[in-house]
Amino acid sequence: PKIIVFIPTFYTNMKLTQKIAINYTVSRLHILALVSKRKAAKEALEIFFTPRLRSTKKPSAIFDKGEKLSFKINRNTIRGYRWMPQGVQAGAAKKILILHGFESSIKKFDQYINNFVKKGYEVLAFDAPGHGESGGKRITIPLYVDMIKYIFTTYGPIQSFLSHSLGSISVAHFLESVKHDKETKLVLIAPATETVTSVDRFFEYLQLDDEVRKEFDGLIYEKTGYRTEYYSMKRAAKKIKASVLWFHDEEDAVTPIGDVIKVKEDNHKNIDYIFTKGLGHRNIYRDSKVMKQVVEFL
Repeated sequence: PKIIVFIPTFYTNMKLTQKIAINYTVSRLHILALVSKRKAAKEALEIFFTPRLRSTKKPSAIFDKGEKLSFKINRNTIRGYRWMPQGVQAGAAKKILILHGFESSIKKFDQYINNFVKKGYEVLAFDAPGHGESGGKRITIPLYVDMIKYIFTTYGPIQSFLSHSLGSISVAHFLESVKHDKETKLVLIAPATETVTSVDRFFEYLQLDDEVRKEFDGLIYEKTGYRTEYYSMKRAAKKIKASVLWFHDEEDAVTPIGDVIKVKEDNHKNIDYIFTKGLGHRNIYRDSKVMKQVVEFL
């Protein structure tokens, strides 16, 4: 279950009260670790899975034109939208699914929607659990994958995917489980690449010891049946047959370029890479040049 709670990335932008809350949490974890490594690991895992921010971006006018959709998955109410090309009935057009990242929302991808509709796509977009208009407090890769599976089964088949960050690693793991080929198109923008790296950074910030880390990784295995290193783009990429366009910024502080280079070195013939510089982890999908290349590819 991978969530990029890379605390140092947003810590510098927090209000004083938020920083105090973070510092209190860190101190509490250290005290708890003195009593029980497992209890400290459990609480750290909850923090890792819990978005601290929920997007409050005001929806643009395009959302007034979309059909509102909702369903329940694992007791969470998932809310989203569907847009149809003019004069086309549901099911008659090729479909694209937009998948946002951690602490984000589909409302941040409004500029893509109209472009896809103009290209004749039926566009689907949903907020993940714990995000935007959807219910729930936590998010994991398995939960995100379950959401994608439901959407694919209920509203699909889906031929194209646009994804960012956590949405990218989740759709990669989803595609492992369904039959697909090179006709499937997948855009990965700043994907969360290696869960182990995110956990390493998380623990480095919290300054928790190796014994707590061992318990933490053990809890992931207990809850999912897979070890932390399973949640990996490098591993999943070996089973993806889709035509993939991967965007990544060299200065991404959340998902480091070093992890991406290791995937690139595997020389997957179906993956093309576009590297940018200076856009970081979130501005990259808002960049006009990136957007143009995404729309052209899909």
